[in-house]
Order: sequence, then structure tokens, then C-alpha cells
Amino acid sequence: MTEQQKRKRRGDVIRWLRNTHGYMGLWGAGLGLLFGATGILLNHRQVMKLPYAQYEKTNIELQLPDQKPSSAKALGAWLQAELSIKKSPLKIEDEPAKKVIWNGVWVDQPALWKVDFHAPQYSVTAEYWVGNQFVSVKRQDANTLAFLNRLHKGVGMNAAWILLVDSLAGALIVLSLSGLLLWTKMRKSRLLMTGLTGGSILLALIFSISSL
Repeated sequence: MTEQQKRKRRGDVIRWLRNTHGYMGLWGAGLGLLFGATGILLNHRQVMKLPYAQYEKTNIELQLPDQKPSSAKALGAWLQAELSIKKSPLKIEDEPAKKVIWNGVWVDQPALWKVDFHAPQYSVTAEYWVGNQFVSVKRQDANTLAFLNRLHKGVGMNAAWILLVDSLAGALIVLSLSGLLLWTKMRKSRLLMTGLTGGSILLALIFSISSL
């Protein structure tokens, strides 16, 4: 292969890397802004005491119908219809009846059913002691920043959102690799590239270990 052919091949590789790098950046730009901004808020929420995520809390005692639900799953379906919740329960728990010690005496504790509904803008948690006439329901409505952070963590989101976020993660991996390759193809100083990359990884490891 002649020197001219080598230069042409090298130029083709660099153009391909630039295009790949650019398209991956465009694909992840919108979601990257969302995850970057909410990631900063999540990262500093305790150290800087940022009052960013707030919830409006509401508690009610909901009377059950005469024909009580026969199971925790049936309770979830009834709550979904009664409270006009669009999403199906995210989690249903059925704790069986058991004996517990109360003030030194063994007493019978009835079964406990728990039903959780989650969406990015709200969460609904219901608890029902089997045999009661009422079910306790707690609702939390998120403000704008709390809503964005729930999106960041995928709370209450469906599989399509999870796959979309996975595609962003894949785009970041491609961006990182193509960026490294572009550096090696366009610059001779590989030692500097190794130092910068290795330094960032080393700092991340040091800070991670020191916080354990």
C-alpha cells in the first residue's frame, strides 16, 4: 500500500469516526440534557441541601364495598377503578396472618395487603388489614423538579422508556470510544490521551473507595 493510499484510508476512517461521533451526539442531545441536569441535582441534593424535590402528600381512609376484595390482587384492581388510576399496580404484597408479641403477650395479627401505584408525577400506596372496613391510601404528587428526577430514575415508566434510556447509554459508550479513536487518529500524543483518561478513572476509583 502506497503512502498516498494510507493517507486516504486514514482520512476515510477519521471522517467515519466524526460522522458516528456527531450522529450519536445528536441522538443523545435531548435526553442528555435531561439526565445531566437532573443528575447534578441528585448528586448535590444532600450536600447542598437543595429543596428541589417536593411532594404534596394526601392521606385518606377509603371505605370498602360490601363485597370486599378477596385477594390483594383484587384489591389492586378495585383501587385502580375506584381512584381512576390509569396504570396497573407496580407492586402487590400479601403478608399472611401471624402471631406477634405485644407487651409480652402473643396476639393474632391479621393479614396485611399492600398495593403500590407509581407514575412519574405521583405515587399511590394503599394498606389494608384484612377484616377492616377501610383501606388506608397515601398519595404523593411530585412538583416539576421531583417529576424530572423520577423520570431520571425511571419511576413508573414503561418498557419503551427503559429501552430509550438504554439507547442513550449505548450512544454515550459509542461517543466515548469514537472520541478516543478520533484523538489517536488526529493527534500524535497518545501519552497525553492515556494520562487524561487514566487520571479520570483513577480519581473516580479513589473517591468511590474513600466514600465506603
